[in-house]
Amino acid sequence: MFFINTLRITTILLSLVGATFIIPIIVALACGETAMLLPFIIPMLVSFVLLAAVNIPTRKMKFTMNSRQTFLIVALCWIVASFMGSIPLYFSHCFNSYTDAFFESTSGFTTTGATILSAIEVLPRSINMWRCITHWLGGMGIVTLTVAILPLLGIGGFQLIKAETTGPEKGKVTARITTTAKALWLIYIGFTVAEAIALKIAGMDFIDALSHAFSTLGTGGFSTRDNSIGSYNSVAIDVIITTFMFMAGINFSLFYYLFTRKFCEIKTNSELKLYIGIVVVATIWIGVSIYPIYGSVGQSLRYSSFQVLTLLSTTGFGNSDYLTWPAAAQFACFILFFIGGCSGSTSGGFKVVRWLILGKQLGNETRKMLHPHGVFTVRLNKRPCSPSVVSNVTSFTMIYFLLIAITTGIGCVAKIDLFSSFTASISMVGNVGPAFGMLGPTANYGGLPTFVKWWYSFAMLAGRLEIYTMLIFFFPSYWKK
Repeated sequence: MFFINTLRITTILLSLVGATFIIPIIVALACGETAMLLPFIIPMLVSFVLLAAVNIPTRKMKFTMNSRQTFLIVALCWIVASFMGSIPLYFSHCFNSYTDAFFESTSGFTTTGATILSAIEVLPRSINMWRCITHWLGGMGIVTLTVAILPLLGIGGFQLIKAETTGPEKGKVTARITTTAKALWLIYIGFTVAEAIALKIAGMDFIDALSHAFSTLGTGGFSTRDNSIGSYNSVAIDVIITTFMFMAGINFSLFYYLFTRKFCEIKTNSELKLYIGIVVVATIWIGVSIYPIYGSVGQSLRYSSFQVLTLLSTTGFGNSDYLTWPAAAQFACFILFFIGGCSGSTSGGFKVVRWLILGKQLGNETRKMLHPHGVFTVRLNKRPCSPSVVSNVTSFTMIYFLLIAITTGIGCVAKIDLFSSFTASISMVGNVGPAFGMLGPTANYGGLPTFVKWWYSFAMLAGRLEIYTMLIFFFPSYWKK
């Protein structure tokens, strides 16, 4: 029964990804890219055939799963999605090997935005559109999309979303998980449409505007231009993308509360307050540091705010090369690599709420030294935080940085210098995209050895699923009954 249920979910997911191929197919037809049609049409049709072959005979079977099976299904779905996304990339003949195509697809779905390409503008526009769509699908979550669209997954749907959603606390904003998923996706779609329209008005053509809206809301960072957003040299475009990166880094549940007028949930949200504080402080710090370069407050704030939000939200767009900035500005950018956006957002990274919990726990431990018999509780949103959440955060901290250390070591084995390898590891596990050194914002990952690209693909998937969902299979206890 579990095997059948796994097949049902994976074929449903494949068909959903396949259905989104219709967008690059339309772009290919509109731009006269007839050679790009078959790489999209064939896998799309195959996914529909597999959907029918598996789900029609089993449609009356009851859907059940336990927590162990949930982790396997979610991990498998993300691997299958990355594989499906790599097929049109590989058969477009725009990539040198299948490894490169899979790396690019994985980077897309995990919203990392690290690319192996050095020349992006020469790609067919349909391929560039598909690269950006992978961000959009992966940003809110492909399993969340499956649960939103198909009520048959209502049983166990919450467990699936818990295994995919970012952050230490998982919850529902509505009574039914399918309703929650639909509400979040509707907000997500609304923001995407709004940004695409704004970018079109600001001067982008329609395809570029839609592509960058997909990348921004998914906090991925793939662009259709070689120099990313810097190619447009437009204040209006920079402001629009900065604004939507800021919004994408916020827990989407708060937007639901905003639209349903539950303002108390927003005003008491501790993570949002810290997130805004980090944005303000980092923007001022970097703005002051780069003022001598740009010579005006407006220009300094334009570039500093964009860079803060692109790194904090882990989007990875670029409108300037931060490696040419003063050391103080680079230091602030380096620190942002470790933070990430809010839990429940489309951002990657360690997450603001985890640093908030660790900071509050540190304060409690200090107070315990002064008052050994005192009872101190970590409080979030003016409510006591569960001890299990605090324990989860401390455990996650260890495994998060352990994976970064292992990934750094693998990079060093490949003869990448230590600092480049270390920052690339933070970028892969945190789904940030750019790094420092030889893998900085103007570089790419195309020259890395094959085994490093495969490991980085694993690190990106592990980071997107918050480590446990991928690493749990390496523990013998998982396979014991």
